Order: sequence, then C-alpha cells, then structure tokens
Amino acid sequence: MNRLPGLLLTTILSLCLIAPLQLGAQTDGAESVAAPPTILITGANRGLGLEFARQYADRGYRIIATARRPDSADELQALAANYPLIAIEALDVTDFEQIDLLAEKYRGQPIDILLNNAGITGDPFKTQVFGKIDYSVYDQIMHVNALAPLKMAEAFYDHVLSSQQKKIITVSSSMGSIATTFGTGYFYRSSKSALNMMMATLAKEKRKKGIIVGLVNPGAVATDMMAAMKGRMELRDPVVAAADVIRNIDNLTVETTGSFVEYDGTPLPW
Repeated sequence: MNRLPGLLLTTILSLCLIAPLQLGAQTDGAESVAAPPTILITGANRGLGLEFARQYADRGYRIIATARRPDSADELQALAANYPLIAIEALDVTDFEQIDLLAEKYRGQPIDILLNNAGITGDPFKTQVFGKIDYSVYDQIMHVNALAPLKMAEAFYDHVLSSQQKKIITVSSSMGSIATTFGTGYFYRSSKSALNMMMATLAKEKRKKGIIVGLVNPGAVATDMMAAMKGRMELRDPVVAAADVIRNIDNLTVETTGSFVEYDGTPLPW
C-alpha cells in the first residue's frame, strides 16, 4: 500500500521531464519550416497569367491571383481547387480604389513578386492603323498597360519591401522598343514604351532599398489577347513562354534592376 504514492510520484516526474522535450521538438520543427514565397499576379484568369499561376503553384508559391470576374474564371477556379495556396481576388486594374482596398486587405503580408501581367492590345490591326486610327481606345490602353502597373507598384510597395525577394515585375513587349521594325499599333506600342520608362524610373528610385524592378518580354504568345496576330506571325506556346519569363525573373538581381529582357534572357533595346 505504501509503494503506490512513490510509484505515482516517479511517473509524474517522468512525464514532466519528457513533455518539455517533446514540445521543444515540435517547436523546433515548426520554426524550421519556412513560409512559402508569395506572388501576386494580375490578369491570372487566362493566357499567360493563368500559366504563370500554374507554374508558380507547381513551385510551391503562395499565389494571390486576380481577375476582373473571378466567378467566370473557370480554369483559374479549377486550378485553385487543386492548389490550396492559391487565393483568387476580384480586381479590375483600372479601378485604383479597388487596388487600394486589395492592398489594405493584404496589409502585413510580404509579397516576394508583384507580377503585373494584365494588359490589352486594343487590336492594333483594326484600331491603330494610320489613316483609320480609332482615338477612342487610347485612354483605355494607356490606363491598363502603363498607369495600372505603376499604381500596383505604389499600392503594394510596402508588401514587396518586407519580402525576401523584393521584385516588381511587369510584362512588357518588344513592340514598345524604339527600335521597332514595322508599323501600326500606335497606341499599344506607345503604352508599352511609357510603361518601360515608368519602370526604369522606379528601378533607379528604389534600387537603394533593395527593390528589383524588371521588364520581361514573353514574345508573341498564342493567347486570346494575341488573337489579332494569328496568321500574321508565329506565336509561341504559353507554357514555354511562361517558363522563359519565370527563368528571367529568377535571374534578376539588384545589379540588373531596370532591365528590359527578351524571353531568351538577352537585353532588349529601349
């Protein structure tokens, strides 16, 4: 009868010694698992944006995928169903108040890569041919292609600054280069030229903060946006084009901030 208290005391002491060790092991394990990097992609519901989301999801990124109408973004919804780290957000990049609200929603969330992918062509072979120019489309093209990426950079600057990678990347086009080799596309081309200058300016201004700004050209890609180009030029596979862009994003550093890069990694003339 007298042995029971002693045995009970021994058991209690043993548990007290073991429990902290087990807790410490769990804590150490939790601390050793790094949070996944985060990327925000505009225009992620189709084309290159959707492919960027797919490939970054395969790499284990947390993805904030934006679309103007998420409810009708069936392919993006299906992708998110298979990847729990994809969050779909409604965003019209021409609505600057909506951009600010989304930035506020994610306040305190580091964003390693801000990928400004959303863009429009305005059908350069119909609306931007000299002698038949439709000037009514100019403001919309400039708003989406040039002003929106700058606004996104402003709104999400603190998110990017607090991240590990600190990258602001925008999909541009060789058609925005002043070394253009053929005509038409006045509005689309000028919007990309304006975009390039804005991002080059941002790169110089924020370099000392460690922010990496990059302009990437995927080439002419077989997407809905490039429907006007079908039959006029050879179009690239979106899977290959997205992989090329991602490789170039990986390779960008503070030393190469402000670069305008072709899909094969070579610099493009401004």
